[in-house]
Amino acid sequence: TISLHDKIILSPERRPGVELIVSGDPALAAASDAENLAYRAVDALRNEFRIRSGVRIELGKRIPIGRGLGGGSSDAAAALVGMLRLTGRTLPAARLIEIAASLGADVPFFLYGGRALGVSRGDEIYPLPDLPARAVLVVSPLDIVVSTRDAYAWYDRGRQSRQLTNRDPASKLWRFCALCWSPQGDLPANDFEAAVFRRHPRLAKLKRELLKRGAAEAALAGSGSAVFGIFRSPAQARRAAQGFLRDQAFVCKTLSRGEYRRAQFGRGGM
Repeated sequence: TISLHDKIILSPERRPGVELIVSGDPALAAASDAENLAYRAVDALRNEFRIRSGVRIELGKRIPIGRGLGGGSSDAAAALVGMLRLTGRTLPAARLIEIAASLGADVPFFLYGGRALGVSRGDEIYPLPDLPARAVLVVSPLDIVVSTRDAYAWYDRGRQSRQLTNRDPASKLWRFCALCWSPQGDLPANDFEAAVFRRHPRLAKLKRELLKRGAAEAALAGSGSAVFGIFRSPAQARRAAQGFLRDQAFVCKTLSRGEYRRAQFGRGGM
């Protein structure tokens, strides 16, 4: 996890139902409430506990949507934990994770935070040892949005054209796990890059520019369209950010599991 975050506040409402107020992203504010993952998370727990009283959600968006940064999924995880605290209810961890997975494959990860391995759909989470904090520069192109569905379709077509079926999956998993457990914390390759970069060459250019400006490593974030670079210091990342004035640039840092839980959920965590 990284320190880039949205802000979400839950409060009791006299009227029944869920009220959602979004700031910071006009497009998301105009979208249907039922499409919002934080709204769906709160509603899922209202149904789970058969709660009739209302809840107000105030969501301040800072994480760009459609950029592979997990903003909606992290909002959903925060809403689940916030709803439990607001109502004073508890759930077995397994049930909470089950509800999280029903909202989206990435939501369970954000109940853990830190560094983790996700298998199956990505919703089966295995925490990994945290690494020392690193400075991160996230570059979010203003003119490119990539839907996860499109990215998977492009990737699948690319696999078929290369005739890459699931040959030797155990070997691939072993290599991936070895990278995840690497004490250096080297970035595993992002399989989406080839397909996404082919359709959006400017993203490949952004990655090259991050490396040119001093990033030790750089990669596409999730299915895109954001890219990020790892830097030796926050000062170096801030200097590099000056080269991306055409786009949104966020200087942040990696968070350990403990830091993430304290920052997002308070002392208690999940």
